[in-house]
Amino acid sequence: KRVADDLTRLIETANAPIFGIDTEGKVTEWNAKASSLLGYSKEEAVGQHLVQRFIKEEYKASVDDVLSSALAGKERANFEFPMFTKNGKRLDILLNATTRRGPNEEVIGVIGVGQDITKIREITSEQYRVADDLSRLIESANAPIFGVDLQGMVTEWNRKAAGMLGLPKSETIGRNLVTNFIQPENRTSVSQVLLKALAGEETANFELTLLSKHGERYKVLLNATTRRDAKGNITGVVGVGQDITELNQVLAESKRVADDL
Repeated sequence: KRVADDLTRLIETANAPIFGIDTEGKVTEWNAKASSLLGYSKEEAVGQHLVQRFIKEEYKASVDDVLSSALAGKERANFEFPMFTKNGKRLDILLNATTRRGPNEEVIGVIGVGQDITKIREITSEQYRVADDLSRLIESANAPIFGVDLQGMVTEWNRKAAGMLGLPKSETIGRNLVTNFIQPENRTSVSQVLLKALAGEETANFELTLLSKHGERYKVLLNATTRRDAKGNITGVVGVGQDITELNQVLAESKRVADDL
């Protein structure tokens, strides 16, 4: 009895939503956290059919399948599904469904220990949205942009870079940037710029020459920016270029005219 009392107190005071059902799927446990999170008191929940009463129609089959499996002795970890509060707010729940057994090892129900991952999902969704926006920005930018990973292999190659150099993304992704797309006279200096960026030291306004597939030479002013993941770990470099070929030609012509004068 002492062990049972300890378990009951543990369930009731846990900082995670916990519910229990019997073999008929009716609620037998509904702790304080489940009450505060979902807005239903224990009195409102106990005795109600969990799936029929508290799960939305489109998720009933999958939740019922998990609970039925647990009632058959097959436990389930990290099952994700939504629950809705009394006021209709959606919560994303990560659930571990554990078989509950009687003194003779007979199955008497299921205990579900949940984790509210709503905020985590919101943050993840926002990160995906930002990443998607960034990908579209890179692709549609009116400047040549490339990315490399830690090994110097191309991971990004936008439309402007493809159009300018005559090399579609399919011909560049996964290939070494310096070895395959940088002129021999610039390889050492470009390698140094990339290595610095991979060490967290970014470079602005680095000038180099790029040669297109058709033999055209372009002068490009490059900013090399360190790329990091959500934890701040360096994952590569993004290079944003500016085609200054025409500008250099104009400056050269202006200098020639000034010299003639």
